[in-house]
Amino acid sequence: MADYPTSFDKDDLLKCSRGELFGEGNAQLPAPPMLMMDRITDISGDAGEHGKGHVVAEFDITPDLWFFDCHFPGNPIMPGCLGLDGLWQLTGFNLGWRGWLGRGYALGVGEVKLTGMVRPDRKMLTYKVDFTKAIQTRRLTMGVANGIVEADGEVIYQVTDMKVALSES
Repeated sequence: MADYPTSFDKDDLLKCSRGELFGEGNAQLPAPPMLMMDRITDISGDAGEHGKGHVVAEFDITPDLWFFDCHFPGNPIMPGCLGLDGLWQLTGFNLGWRGWLGRGYALGVGEVKLTGMVRPDRKMLTYKVDFTKAIQTRRLTMGVANGIVEADGEVIYQVTDMKVALSES
């Protein structure tokens, strides 16, 4: 396990988006506006429901976020795919946090359930990623995780079997 802290503020996340946190060519978060979290409040490689690692992060919701103007005009809703992307981002971040090398990319997701919406009156999203597998072999570096997104404490998205890999090529 690499020697990184177990929480990260917005400045740390921006360093990661610039490739400065885990080193050039390794796990990297997207830059704003595609960065879908403001802070990571807890991360591990051996905690969570399955003892394989977890991540908890938060995203502050404000009415002026870019997606509310375009999805949908007159009926602003955060696209569900952005919540899913936030979960994928955190899954890849955890792999880099472990000290594993390579650039991250999403491989897929088993099941997605969207049971609520993020409208401009919401205040905060909480992402919770729970690893079911974390694999590092000579040929494969991959995390498999389940995740939920809560809006102001209400579970609104649930996903199973998210897969993110790291590739050094």
